[in-house]
Amino acid sequence: MREQFHEQLDRIFVDLAGICRLVEAAVGQATEALMTGDAGVAERVISADVHIDLAREAVEEAAFDLLSLQQPVAGDLRTVVAALRMVTELERMGDLSVHVAKIARLRVPDVAVPEEIRPTVGRMAHVAEDMVSRVAKIILNRDLEDASALREDDDEMDQLRRTNFTELLSDDWDHGVEAAVDIALLGRYYERIADHAVSVANRVVFVVTGENPASVGA
Repeated sequence: MREQFHEQLDRIFVDLAGICRLVEAAVGQATEALMTGDAGVAERVISADVHIDLAREAVEEAAFDLLSLQQPVAGDLRTVVAALRMVTELERMGDLSVHVAKIARLRVPDVAVPEEIRPTVGRMAHVAEDMVSRVAKIILNRDLEDASALREDDDEMDQLRRTNFTELLSDDWDHGVEAAVDIALLGRYYERIADHAVSVANRVVFVVTGENPASVGA
């Protein structure tokens, strides 16, 4: 019975990594739509979000089944509860990708990101997508070293966010209020994707060690 329980628990973590892959694709495609003004790509991101939602529901159902049928205790209970929290974080990351895609779609046939801001926004997008990709591996491998290293990427994201604000507040900004709001929101969306990625990685640390990194739940 315990062997079956752990097989089911491992399956949940494989499914969590699978959701990471869906989110990674959503981040990449949303960025593509943003940088090209491609309404079709934006629509694909928005419509595909249902798959992330359904995957979240499947993980939640499997976790609740384990809680009710197996009544886990101690470390096993910690792992199931962490999985439930992680899947919520992953779904939010997917929702943030949809927000990016909606800004892209809203500005079609124009491109939402002014030319001089593209390097900063593009780098934020790259860092966010890379962090999601690494989280999938952290979940599968329970890799504490990579979970810790992920925080360094988050530090870069925080610096990019500050650069983003500096560009918006520059006296040289001449794209109007609407574009400024778009860029401010985009910076926030990518930053939050990174924050959720770190939070998921920290929950993996909690599963493995039983210790709460300072930023869990932030």
